Amino acid sequence: MAEPSMEEADGLVGGSNKVMGLGDRAYEDLKEKLVRGAYPPGHKITVRAVAEELGYGTTPARDALNRLVAERALVFSGPKTVVVPTLSLAELYEVTQMRLRLEGLAAEKGAIGAGSADIARLEAFQGEIDAALAEGRYADALWSNKEFHFHIYGRANMPMLLATIETLWLRVGAAFNDLYPEFAISKYGIQNHRAALEGFRHQDPQEVKAAIETDIRDGYRRLRQALSDRAPKK
Repeated sequence: MAEPSMEEADGLVGGSNKVMGLGDRAYEDLKEKLVRGAYPPGHKITVRAVAEELGYGTTPARDALNRLVAERALVFSGPKTVVVPTLSLAELYEVTQMRLRLEGLAAEKGAIGAGSADIARLEAFQGEIDAALAEGRYADALWSNKEFHFHIYGRANMPMLLATIETLWLRVGAAFNDLYPEFAISKYGIQNHRAALEGFRHQDPQEVKAAIETDIRDGYRRLRQALSDRAPKK
């Protein structure tokens, strides 16, 4: 059997890299949707659905699903179907304790040296959240909520910390759907974000940290109640 020419070999390598690149992109796109709470707990996801929704072929879609199952962000419910898992009360508590410490640190560090441009961006994100909640567009509110939080955390310039926080959101993102419509009525999240913005205006990192920690605690209480309500009655 003749060996492939250099051009053919380059084509084979290039093709392999292209497929691997598509798999990585499909993984990142699907992970981002999970982090932002695009799918509620229990939502079924198939290879075909991912391929159609994200615009990839079945191979990249399958690779993305398998990676997220390996990371426990998704779980198998059948040979060709995975579901978004529902956190247990113990898992929610553990994730929340980690979020309080890590996101509190990221918020404190992220507030240092922030200027008017950062405040303007956060105000814009919050404006999107306010409008979405007022119109009952909860998925859009979740999308902008992630932008608000991660703009603050990204300013900390601590990439390992940011990656760890993203992993926690990957586990809890689906549960964020249970915040609404109650949070839209109580406006707890809006109040906490406004308090964080005041901390930025006062150039007070501790004030920003406290506001974000309160936001996490308020969310935890709502999510814990939602899980308790969903649990089978004895």
